[in-house]
Amino acid sequence: MNILLEHETPATDPDQMEVVYRRPDALTDLATHYCPGCSHGVIHRLIAEVIDELGIRASTIGVAPVGCAVFAYKYFNLDSCEAAHGRAPAMATGIKRVLPDHIVFTYQGDGDLASIGGNEILHAALRGERITVIFVNNAVYGMTGGQMAPTTLAGMKTTSSPAGRDPLTQGYPLHLTEMLATMPGVAYAVRRSMHSVAETRKTKKAIRLAFAAQQQGLGLSIVEILAACPTNWHVEPVDALEYIRSQMLPEYPVGDFKVSEGLGE
Repeated sequence: MNILLEHETPATDPDQMEVVYRRPDALTDLATHYCPGCSHGVIHRLIAEVIDELGIRASTIGVAPVGCAVFAYKYFNLDSCEAAHGRAPAMATGIKRVLPDHIVFTYQGDGDLASIGGNEILHAALRGERITVIFVNNAVYGMTGGQMAPTTLAGMKTTSSPAGRDPLTQGYPLHLTEMLATMPGVAYAVRRSMHSVAETRKTKKAIRLAFAAQQQGLGLSIVEILAACPTNWHVEPVDALEYIRSQMLPEYPVGDFKVSEGLGE
């Protein structure tokens, strides 16, 4: 069978070709600025595919973070805005309360959400805001030079912990999603990973359920995603995927920490 990728010039009659890949409508046609091997681009696509499949692009609003994904609003082909560092949950709260019939999601890294934004996400969860949080955890501050983040692994070397993170002096890795799962206002709290095709498919399903929780008005939903950062981990892209499997998963196991009854039904 002949196949055709989007934007390719067909060698034969297009009517006899099967399109097996196309850009989601919820993504623009801009090339991203992300480093080779970075997980952000694939995660953007997963979100866009879910938005297209649910038919909600016209009623979806994204909130971009400060961090490597600061230009996310350029890549999503939908209404978006930019929040101050860590304040995406607060901005999303205001948007959702003014436009309750819209789907509102934040896209945040671990530095943005778990560090300077810790207070914002904590109280948004306590209030049970009907928003969706996509939490990208690569265990490091990416944009600013690879400093230690709240999620940095014990012993992991960064520019601000060159000898490796010492829990006795620099604290332990923060398990934010498990903490949020204990709050009554949270409807859906899970962790997924991008280190394999199978896990990437599971990540997309989790994103879909997170949006479903918001559509059903159940409370705040959060999907934490273990992601690769080859540049600041100082490894090759393929080795970064193995690093997630061998180093991050033991500290941050994938799983469902809270799934509200009836979600997705």
